[in-house]
Amino acid sequence: MQAKCISGLLFLTAALFAQPQTATLTGTVRLVKPDEPLHHATVTIVQLRRAVETDDNGRYVFEGVPPGDYEVIAHMHGMADQRQSVKVGAGSVANLDFRLRLTVVHGEVTVTASGTEQAPLETFQSVTSVGALELATRPATSLGDALENEPGLSKRSFGPGTTRPVIRGFDGDRVLVLQDGMGTGTVSSQSGDHGEPIDPGAVDEIEVVKGPATLLYGSNAIGGVVNVITSHHQLHAHPHEGLRGYLTGNTGSNNSSVGTSAGFEFGFRKWLFSADGGAQHSGDYSSPEARVVNSATRMENVFGGAGRYGERNTFNVNYGVQDGRYGVPFGAELAGEKDAGEIDLAFRRQNVRFNYGRKGIGGAIDHLDASANYSDWTHKELEGAEIGTQFFNRQFSARSAFEQKRTGRLSGRFGFSGNLRDYDAIGIERLSPPVTQRGAAAFALEEITLERLRLQFGGRFEHIGYTADGAPNRTYDGLSGSAAVNVPLWRGGAASANYTRSYRAPALEELYNFGPHTGNLTFEIGNPLLTREIGSGVDVALRHQGQKARGELNLFYYRMGDFVYLAPTGNINKGLIEARYEQANARYMGAELHADVRLTPDVWFHTGLDIVDAQLRVTRTPLPRIPPARARFALDYRRGGFGLRPEWVLTNRQSQVFPTETPTAGYGLFNIAASYNYATQHALHVFNVALVNAADQLYRNHLSFIKNLAAEPGRGVRVTYTVRFF
Repeated sequence: MQAKCISGLLFLTAALFAQPQTATLTGTVRLVKPDEPLHHATVTIVQLRRAVETDDNGRYVFEGVPPGDYEVIAHMHGMADQRQSVKVGAGSVANLDFRLRLTVVHGEVTVTASGTEQAPLETFQSVTSVGALELATRPATSLGDALENEPGLSKRSFGPGTTRPVIRGFDGDRVLVLQDGMGTGTVSSQSGDHGEPIDPGAVDEIEVVKGPATLLYGSNAIGGVVNVITSHHQLHAHPHEGLRGYLTGNTGSNNSSVGTSAGFEFGFRKWLFSADGGAQHSGDYSSPEARVVNSATRMENVFGGAGRYGERNTFNVNYGVQDGRYGVPFGAELAGEKDAGEIDLAFRRQNVRFNYGRKGIGGAIDHLDASANYSDWTHKELEGAEIGTQFFNRQFSARSAFEQKRTGRLSGRFGFSGNLRDYDAIGIERLSPPVTQRGAAAFALEEITLERLRLQFGGRFEHIGYTADGAPNRTYDGLSGSAAVNVPLWRGGAASANYTRSYRAPALEELYNFGPHTGNLTFEIGNPLLTREIGSGVDVALRHQGQKARGELNLFYYRMGDFVYLAPTGNINKGLIEARYEQANARYMGAELHADVRLTPDVWFHTGLDIVDAQLRVTRTPLPRIPPARARFALDYRRGGFGLRPEWVLTNRQSQVFPTETPTAGYGLFNIAASYNYATQHALHVFNVALVNAADQLYRNHLSFIKNLAAEPGRGVRVTYTVRFF
């Protein structure tokens, strides 16, 4: 009897040890209409950072999945991602099916806010995402034009080629523009007539983090960050077998615009090769009162890369070049050189990047993402046939982020970054001496998951130094920190609150500029005695994502200590208002609301509102170029592949102005777009026709440096066709 018990115990022990400790997760991904399997769709287990592709029957399989609860995302270019939860038991086979569709409201996944993939409901900060298909219908050569209609976002401009995003009233060096998580290397933050070039057709998504994002990205993100994400030039791209790509063409009537973009990815085993190219050209645009002379733009670009995506190690190398030229309307007139001919700006940007990732490092570290980026930006300001001023900006930056293994309720990431920048200018508008800028930083961002809420806290230490020829050298050290909470309230609903203390070192132009600067309409006087700028503030958000309604309400309040601004001296110097960079305490406050409600199975109602108020705290003087309050209302009708979207945009008068500004009248715009989408197992076709400013309304952008001379575009028709094949 005893022997039988012992042998039985040994058998049971052996059986327990022989029992598989991992599981299998499998399922299918299909189109909703037509009901066909999707091959080459990417399915990702978020927590494990593992991705596989579906086969010709739309089936995917994950082997060796540890038991646990997971979030799984199915993704296909041009369609709405679907995200589901699944519980996987030891030794089991779990099944999870997905059905992807073209939808009016997209539940996007963001990586910019926290450095890892999250649904918008889970983020601690407010994030706006614009996908590839929507961007393709917004022909633009500059980033501000592509984003101006999003909640909390406006565009600063000096004409069509010069636009740059403004986030909640923050502009210039306080808004950081990234491409795939790294700085673009342009000089668009320094002057109103310098643009941030973009080819919307070659972009997979643009993510905007509204509010301070300094912990992950540095002091230039004290007002927010704009991350332009390409489909295959960054580390989060997923490998695949075979060929996929896109082709986009567009044309517009108001400014005789025409453009095309094309790209492909070819995957072979663990290797992925890619290339993009495109061109965008436009002539002078017409406002309801006149044609705006010298507002033409053009841009050409080409990008290429190759990478290997292994089970543990991943790397890719990319190279890209952008060439372009745009007119600066009224540039010669404002510079007091009416006989010098029109002023154009010709630019070239070259960029080389290396990305590396490693999974399963061991110990307390789960994986590493590292990037090194070199950007060479050159542009020439052309006065007729003569070169007036040339600008050179060469920047090398590196970043590494370590993802920690989840320990109980604690997870997080930490990392290091550094950059080296050489800046110089030659010519009549050389405002600063040659400057070398160096920076280094260390950061950490931690999360604690409790039963009823999630907490986030983190900090960043950053050092920035300037070495200038013939001018004082300056160094700045600063600490940024944040604490946030995200609380689920109901199924599909959550609230978040975020406190941040952010540091910003003065920008190069704020320290060293001296001379007439037509691009900012001032005679600028830099101030090498400027101290660091400190911001502290609170963001509160209420979110809901459901089948019939989605929306978000954001409230924010920021106090800016030693805020840097251009203070008029009361003098006129070389025909321009003389202004010196000074510091004073300021505050920003405002709100944003957007909501999407399904009225019927075929009709959605969209609405949005944004408002911001910013002023110097002691004198209560309004700050310059603060966007007026806006409201948007739209209906979106979809039946089969056909869609119709009428939209009304109402903008209030802006009468709270800085002493050097003039008020701007309110206005209302009516736009209407029609589209037809056709999806098959291997391709997605999208046709879009839009009538913009249908009533030919005369209106002016308060954030335009030339608003008193040039109104915004009048009535026009835009036609776009996009095909994505997979």
